[in-house]
Amino acid sequence: MNDDSHPGSWERELIERVLQGTLIEQRRARRWRNFLRLLSLSLIMAVLATVLFRNEMGVPTVTRRHTALVQLNGIIAPGTDANADIIIESLRAAYDNTHVAGVVLRIDSPGGSPVQAGRINAEIKRLRKLHPTVPLHAVIDDICASGGYFVAVAADNIYADRASVVGSIGVLMNGFGFVGAMDKLGVERRLVTAGAHKGFLDPFSPSDPVDLQHARGLLKAIHGQFIEVVKQGRGERLKNDPDLFSGLIWTGEQGLKLGLVDALGDTDWVAREVFKADKVVDYTVRPDYFSRLIRSTGSEAAAGMLNALGERLRWQ
Repeated sequence: MNDDSHPGSWERELIERVLQGTLIEQRRARRWRNFLRLLSLSLIMAVLATVLFRNEMGVPTVTRRHTALVQLNGIIAPGTDANADIIIESLRAAYDNTHVAGVVLRIDSPGGSPVQAGRINAEIKRLRKLHPTVPLHAVIDDICASGGYFVAVAADNIYADRASVVGSIGVLMNGFGFVGAMDKLGVERRLVTAGAHKGFLDPFSPSDPVDLQHARGLLKAIHGQFIEVVKQGRGERLKNDPDLFSGLIWTGEQGLKLGLVDALGDTDWVAREVFKADKVVDYTVRPDYFSRLIRSTGSEAAAGMLNALGERLRWQ
């Protein structure tokens, strides 16, 4: 019999199908909510476990003679994997093991914060004094420039590859000036300060000769500190070259001739030939994923904004 003989039957069928589809969608949505809740709970538990136990899990337990490795990779600055807190914690962990024959600080860094590099340098000197029988040598990977070299000179000796880049003993302060662009766009800068130089090196205002002179004085003072630390660390090994503290960089082979480097060699060579302990154990502290996420979304974003809008002081 044709459905048309029963008035309203097709409407009921349509309503039933709509209701059935709605129920199916509700069940699917409920399953997804439960799945997402379970996934979120698992992630939270994983993060908590990492934060609570990362120290116990991160320190190697080695009971025979070996070489300790600490890696300093990247820009030396707060919020990076090469910040002073991480490197210092790693070095202390290495020295805490009485089976360590020697420590290799492997550096691959273009430089960074003078303060952070200074803290690491001071801690290396302190640890060497506390543990005079455990040598610490710096090994340069691809690059050890500026603040990276400031750290390296605290070591007993510095080793590098022939093609490594070393040096850049200088200080810079960089930024941008937007005054010309603002004039073309018809934008007026309205800067209100309390203090004659509170707008020091403001990128949206014309350069002030007094501010520039003061900035050069700052750079000269910090450069002097850098030179003094290098001389203290390298001593008579440095050659008398007028370009040594000019900010230039050299290859590892050239650095050897200038006294910036003691010998050519890598981590395995130092462990095997210098420490006579070819087993290498990495003591570098690895921040947990949650900490990395916080830094990458917070500190790096702030640093990027500062770098875009104003001057930043760096050893580089």
